[in-house]
Amino acid sequence: MNNAVRFILIGLWVSMGMSCTRKSVVPVILNAKDFRPYVDYFNTMEDENKVNAIPNEASYRWMQKNIPLFDCPQENFKEIYYYRWWSLRKHIHQTPKGYIFTEFLVDRSYADDYNMISCALGHHIYEGRWLHDQQYLDDYIKVWFRGNQGGRMKKLMTFSSWTADAVFNRYKVNGDRTFVLDMLPDLQAEYELWERERRTKSGLFWQSDVKDGMEESISGGRREQNARPTINSYMYGNALALSQMSSLALDAPASAWYKSKADTLKDLILQKLWNPEHSFFETIKKRGDGDFAQVREAIGYIPWYFNIPESAQDSAWKQVKVEDGFLAPFGLTTAERRHPEFRKSGCCKCEWDGAIWPFASAQTLTAMANRLNGSPSSVLSDSLYFRHLELYVESQYYRGRPYIGEYLDETTGYWLKGDQERSRYYNHSTFNDLIITGLVGLRPRQDGVLEINPLLPQGRWKWFCLDNILYKGRILTILWDEDGTHYNKGRGLQVFVDGRSVAISPVLGKMEIPNAV
Repeated sequence: MNNAVRFILIGLWVSMGMSCTRKSVVPVILNAKDFRPYVDYFNTMEDENKVNAIPNEASYRWMQKNIPLFDCPQENFKEIYYYRWWSLRKHIHQTPKGYIFTEFLVDRSYADDYNMISCALGHHIYEGRWLHDQQYLDDYIKVWFRGNQGGRMKKLMTFSSWTADAVFNRYKVNGDRTFVLDMLPDLQAEYELWERERRTKSGLFWQSDVKDGMEESISGGRREQNARPTINSYMYGNALALSQMSSLALDAPASAWYKSKADTLKDLILQKLWNPEHSFFETIKKRGDGDFAQVREAIGYIPWYFNIPESAQDSAWKQVKVEDGFLAPFGLTTAERRHPEFRKSGCCKCEWDGAIWPFASAQTLTAMANRLNGSPSSVLSDSLYFRHLELYVESQYYRGRPYIGEYLDETTGYWLKGDQERSRYYNHSTFNDLIITGLVGLRPRQDGVLEINPLLPQGRWKWFCLDNILYKGRILTILWDEDGTHYNKGRGLQVFVDGRSVAISPVLGKMEIPNAV
């Protein structure tokens, strides 16, 4: 940020007296009625295959009360943004123990009670943290950890998890310290159990593909036990989150203990899982005692989801720019397209050998945004990020209508289980969190600094607005209006807190506003 822009930010904030009183609980710029036509269309475009806590007929009222509003000149971005909130709402189920989120709308034989599956729990928390009513996530997390006669649900640990990380990153949005401290012992116990069951003598964690939610991969198999970038990155993220939570609890020894675990895992990931021959983080066979699997897979980007790598590993991102790497007409493949075993497992058996999975796309796009918010990169750019986000948007259609399912063909965009009832509205990824924290660039922080860093390429959109964002008890509005004529609130990038302008920048770039929340 240059000094001129910094002066504008601080000057505006001081001039408004640094008020902490919430003045408004309604959108400042946008109007909920303007997205009503999307909801009306979604409600009628196909049958309501299952009704949970909020039926279609109540979806607009629920969205009006719960979601940030988004506006931009690119129609498909807006449509999918509202579609994803509308479809997420379908998965809220009220049980005798509280609200939960399902993954599939239809019942699955391998699910826990109430059709709960823990595979995408981290995704659910990251996406749901932007809802105004946080009772849904409060209940959901507590049911997973205490819904089985006071203990964790039987199948909580069926899948690898980054739950502690997600819970702490949710805290950065809602500031609910009481909830975090209440859940801390449960999350510590979960971490310790993963260490006992999945950690090797080398210090790395191992997992089978299916327990990572990635059934048929080139690097392994349903029954193979390998040291994968997934679980090791998740456990780093969880350890770091537990250290930060312990600091909130004023438990310095526990904070230091978990920080040391995180530091050790970071070193192991950088030293052992980085294959210098391929310039990529790769799976190591035989619980980490074997050789590299010799294949680049999308899971090699998960370390950036938790900000683990240094700039020295940036060369890995070259693979999202080339067609024999991960770049395909409909998005990011789950394995490099040049590999001789790419898409060889046979269609429609939940294969992760190359087809596009939104679960993985969301992780990679989050990782890419994290890297772009770090030190300057010679490989990545906001233009590249936007293009991949655009491909993600374009992929979420089926037969001309908005759709989110399990996985799709990388060249045709055809949803490979799209005609199966189980695939409709598959709640297995994030999208709106990517719009909020990546594209618009609201970067949740633990301190009082409000950080905004849009990843929109210069000249791409002349205007956008994200409004009605509930953040630490305040209502935020972030808008970009290149010439000031679209929203009539002035030119440039502007931030409002509870309806009052706190920062203006003439350029689309990073803002850091002190004492804003």
